[in-house]
Amino acid sequence: MVFINPKTDFAFKKIFGSEQSRAILISFLNGILYQGQPTVQDLTILNPYQAPKIRGVKDTYLDVKALLSSGETVIIEMQVLNVEGFEKRILYNAAKAYSIQLSAGEAYSALNPVIALTITDFEMFEDIETPISHFVLKEKDCLVSYPMNDLELVFVELPKFKRSLEELETLTDKWIYFLQHAPDLRTVPETMGEVVEIQQAFEMANQATLTPEELDELEHQIFFIQDQRGAIVKATKQALRQGVQQGERQAKIEVARRMIGAMNDATIAQMTDLTIEEIQQLRQSE
Repeated sequence: MVFINPKTDFAFKKIFGSEQSRAILISFLNGILYQGQPTVQDLTILNPYQAPKIRGVKDTYLDVKALLSSGETVIIEMQVLNVEGFEKRILYNAAKAYSIQLSAGEAYSALNPVIALTITDFEMFEDIETPISHFVLKEKDCLVSYPMNDLELVFVELPKFKRSLEELETLTDKWIYFLQHAPDLRTVPETMGEVVEIQQAFEMANQATLTPEELDELEHQIFFIQDQRGAIVKATKQALRQGVQQGERQAKIEVARRMIGAMNDATIAQMTDLTIEEIQQLRQSE
């Protein structure tokens, strides 16, 4: 079997956001948000996946939105490229989902919590070693939680997960491994197939089940990601060629400038040998 890459937003939404994905999404959320505990018992997928018809008709992000039976709204997004303004967009989407719950005249007490779950194929937080991080409102100095912690931002940084197939233990491990390695596999590993919902996710990711339109859309997204990454490489090479004339340090600065819109500070620092502080100054000057 050939499995599609769940890290493309189209494939992610097909696997986790289809009408028949309810059980898959419940298991996934329990694994990622609640350490494998059966906290989520039921949910409604608010914007279920629909097979692509005409490319370019919609210009929205292919996130997955679910309303949990406990009242919380969860927004799940897969992000492969670290684009400019990405962090602000996450805050905006979470705040918007929270505020639009109220109709005119309704009391604020009717507001329910919102969780923004973002999976990234790049590292965002250099000071956090664990793959999963949770951000909530706290007092700046005392770190006391705000009385109503109704907004929570959860991030899964895939590059920070280093476990091999033989080292998978928890439901959390298995779901993250699925996101990382599904397209590298040709059969469902026994240790993962033991989880019924993960077995179902593999079945939905089987390329043989896709329509010609879906395959075309998937290929289109893969080409787009490759083009964006290729543009970064090209910009880097051009800057290095210019650096022969401009001097080594100036070349590094030029490379960093061209990478700012697509990579985080830690990655740029590693590739250019500039310090984090220097890159932050460049980012502020842009």
